[in-house]
Parts: sequence; structure tokens; C-alpha cells
Amino acid sequence: MSHSSNIYNEIRQYLKNEEVEVSHVQELIDRACQIPEHRGQVCNAFQHIWGYFKKKATDAERKDYMLLLDRYRFGQASKEDLIAKTRDLLDRYPNTYLQQSTLLKGDTHETLA
Repeated sequence: MSHSSNIYNEIRQYLKNEEVEVSHVQELIDRACQIPEHRGQVCNAFQHIWGYFKKKATDAERKDYMLLLDRYRFGQASKEDLIAKTRDLLDRYPNTYLQQSTLLKGDTHETLA
């Protein structure tokens, strides 16, 4: 998602089919990974991730996360800062789906936001 939200959505739509080919999904992932990350796409991915915390996190945690996201958007924080903050939230509010995220685990083929 941090490389291409369009391809991410294409994968989501494709996976709704009754029959899917893993090789096709992998081709889409590989195609997305060829696209350089864009700060806007990364912000979009982390806003998506925030959605998993918004009902559990405190107002202070929300403000802190959104401030960090704004700092990242303007080049004053790194993607690693966002990952670390998200992992801190996961320690407090576990979520198996996010804990398996390649974006947060640092895998070379990030596929999940």
C-alpha cells in the first residue's frame, strides 16, 4: 500500500474472486514494489493502520500519532519513526493482522498496511 494504493486496491478486488492465482497476486505485489514509495502513499498506509487503533487508543495517543504522521509528511520524521510508534501501540493494543504486516515487520515485499 505504501508503494501504490491503486495496486493494493486491485489486489483486494482480485482476492474477492472465487478462484485466485497466487502467481497473479505475486505479480501485482512485485509490480507495486517496483514503484518508489511516496510520502503521500506512506501516510495513507499509516492512516489505514490507525483505523485499527482509533476506538481503543486514548485522545493523547491519537494526537501523538497524528502529529508524528504530519511530521513525516513534511520530512521531519522517518518511516521508521512511524513503524516504532505503531509497534508501541501494538504492544498496548495487540492486533494479529497488523502484527503480521510486512510493512511493520520490515519485509522486503511490503504488502499490507
